Amino acid sequence: MKRDRLFGSIEAGGTKFTCAVGEDPFRMVAQKTFPTTTPSETLGRVIEFFHSVEEEFGKIEAFGICSFGPVDLRHGSPTYGCITSTPKKGWEQTPIVQNLEAEFRVPIGFDTDVNGAALGERRWGAGQGKDTILYITVGTGIGGGALVNGQPIHGLVHPEMGHVRIPHDHAKDPFPGSCPYHGDCLEGLASGAALNARWGKPASALESGHPAWDLVAEYLGFGIVNYILTLSPEVVILGGGVMKASHLFNRIRRKVTTLLNQYVKSPMVEEKIETYIVPPALGDWAGIAGGFELALRACTEGSNLHR
Repeated sequence: MKRDRLFGSIEAGGTKFTCAVGEDPFRMVAQKTFPTTTPSETLGRVIEFFHSVEEEFGKIEAFGICSFGPVDLRHGSPTYGCITSTPKKGWEQTPIVQNLEAEFRVPIGFDTDVNGAALGERRWGAGQGKDTILYITVGTGIGGGALVNGQPIHGLVHPEMGHVRIPHDHAKDPFPGSCPYHGDCLEGLASGAALNARWGKPASALESGHPAWDLVAEYLGFGIVNYILTLSPEVVILGGGVMKASHLFNRIRRKVTTLLNQYVKSPMVEEKIETYIVPPALGDWAGIAGGFELALRACTEGSNLHR
């Protein structure tokens, strides 16, 4: 079955790549997930998948890539479209956009995985009707994407919200943190990797009454309050593997309310916080949805070729 318009979406993760083709995340004609290995092998499989889909369904108009990072998002930079200083072994300076451009010669939208998820949730999920959105993923690491006036925040590089410094009571929690760069930053204290390092088991194996959860909620609460006071988002969306522990949401909401201490005078915080700090409506498909949105925007704005 052929479609009028086809877009390609890639959620490029440090553990796995998910690729999809369709008009949008609800009208897909093909999708495939495979593990992240070496750049040449992984990108080779990405290209092979999209070529096979084109043979069956027709030309893909544009691609959207939501990638793990750090990445270079600066148009005009010689390393635009590259994964840069990532701790993922072998992926430093990988030109992910250029590889796709060389094969398909169509517009390509490119952003971080978390900015992409925020875009997907704004168009089809929990951020619909809102222009200032915060999306935090709490998984192996912690990352944050933010939209202001509907546009992802870019700047010197891109936001690295997982690496903010937060209060750490060493007497209560002597764990030094797991971040190889900063030790006890937010990611170093509250990520899945930190949970595993501190307690010797993954988040999925910790029962709901385990003391880890109140500690994680406290640390995430500190971080989220900082983001609320800085960005004033209309909704805070929390995704990622650690947040699949649904009981964590109310713990975080209570901590955020306590820390704000009635300073932010908004009914969304004071009366409706259960609708303010929420899981992604699109679940694990927020990133793929963001890829479709990036592809649509790239198609509308024109090709990135020959920058």
